[in-house]
Amino acid sequence: MACKRTVHEWCHAVDVLTSSATEFSGMEDEILPVLKYSYDNLSGEMVRSCFLYCSLFPEDYHIDKERLVEYWIGEGFVSEKESRERTLNQGYEIVGTLVRACLLMEERKDKSYVKMHDVVREMALWISSDFGNQKERCVVRAGVGLREVPKLKEWATVRKMSLMNNGIEEIFDSHECGELTTLFLQKNAFVKISGEFFRCMPHLAVLDLSENHSLEELPEEISELGSLRYLDVSYTCVNQLPVGLWELKKLIHLNLEHMSRLGSILGISSLWNLRTLGLRGLVLDMRLVNELELLEHLQVVTIDISSASVVKPLLWSHRLVVCIREVDFKYLEEESTRVLTLPTIVNLRRLSIKRCGMREIEIEKTTSSSSSSWNKIHTAPYFSNLSKVFITKCHGLKDLTWLLFAPNLAFLQVSFSRQLEDIINQEKAASVENAATIVPFRRLETLHLSALRGLERIYWNALPFPCLKVIHVEKCWKLRKLPLDSNSGAGGKELVLSYGDREWIEKLEWEDQATRVRFLTSCRWHWRATQ
Repeated sequence: MACKRTVHEWCHAVDVLTSSATEFSGMEDEILPVLKYSYDNLSGEMVRSCFLYCSLFPEDYHIDKERLVEYWIGEGFVSEKESRERTLNQGYEIVGTLVRACLLMEERKDKSYVKMHDVVREMALWISSDFGNQKERCVVRAGVGLREVPKLKEWATVRKMSLMNNGIEEIFDSHECGELTTLFLQKNAFVKISGEFFRCMPHLAVLDLSENHSLEELPEEISELGSLRYLDVSYTCVNQLPVGLWELKKLIHLNLEHMSRLGSILGISSLWNLRTLGLRGLVLDMRLVNELELLEHLQVVTIDISSASVVKPLLWSHRLVVCIREVDFKYLEEESTRVLTLPTIVNLRRLSIKRCGMREIEIEKTTSSSSSSWNKIHTAPYFSNLSKVFITKCHGLKDLTWLLFAPNLAFLQVSFSRQLEDIINQEKAASVENAATIVPFRRLETLHLSALRGLERIYWNALPFPCLKVIHVEKCWKLRKLPLDSNSGAGGKELVLSYGDREWIEKLEWEDQATRVRFLTSCRWHWRATQ
């Protein structure tokens, strides 16, 4: 209804609602006709199917937009044949359509999440069950405290099943589920899943088993899920993948992140159709890097790098570097990693560097070489999609000037790096081509600095910070001035300065009295930081 703009459109809507009211009974007389009218006005079956899919989550559940789109791709609602960017854009456009139709609500604090109103969810479940005539077509028992799989009369008619966010420990029974395409079992207490359970699901396309922290093995019978396109086993204790997993040739999305006990995954190149692969938290060696290069359709990979031997082969692989979306550098102390040279990684969204001994982070030069790694470097957006950066316990770093090449950075957290003196070093920044035209941190929303005992400067001049919402500073005793003036931070209306040390805020120097008044009134003492 929110999309109606003219008197004629509203008059037509009233006529339709009045004439269709006889289809409903009880509570549905007053509410569901209006909601169903919004549903009927969605443009096409694909968008309607995407909307109904949102009802599989628990009440008041915060749905991650990108994860939702991945499910849609797995179901085949959104085609994966296009480039990753086009596919996601199509999915996000559908999300936007549903938000504009008031069928989904975008979270105010974090725009990457949406939720569905309880009444809208009931309407979606009602439609999914053929208007209440086939209630077992879409079985949703999400977040209701189940200890076992519910007993159904007609398993053969079930198309979607969501048992997520419960306490189910075991599944033994086998059922004929000839129409089942999505099965949500994430966030349960599974210890064991019988292989018999997967024997009769010929059309299952989406299977989510993530965050079953007690699950230690997957049955070999998983190989019988010949139609499976989406599989998430992240945050489980599975220690070995069944050989049969490599038979799932239609699989396009596989998430193995944070499976701390998982051993070798050699053989993954057999899954030649993979588009998206999550490997964060797993050990990456050269054998695995070589296998990843064989995945011709791979578009997205998330990884940890904790061995110096794979740094250059991975970052300088033209085939793989374009696929890296999230990367964590960990425990790199070897001499060969004292200088980390980053190539252009245009699809990188999240970067973490933890407990590494590197002294310098350089950018791959695109012009003639010189004695200085920063001389004449172009201002091309090397990291145009990088939005989150975490750096902790990197005691050799003295600056993070390379962040000039991340124009869309939204979140920066730096902590426990005792030699860090500058976030952006003035001398290095001056050697960058067209340095005078660069205004750093234009998209930054959160800046979190803690336990940086050598930090003296963030930037040498005041910055506009048009998107900045929070600056948190804790135990940065040498940082005597922030790059702020009275106009910094969303027109001076929303920026909050959070601090952990009262002595520090009392000694802080300000650009002028107007700046001091502006930010002292928005200061917030983060008392837990001092405990």
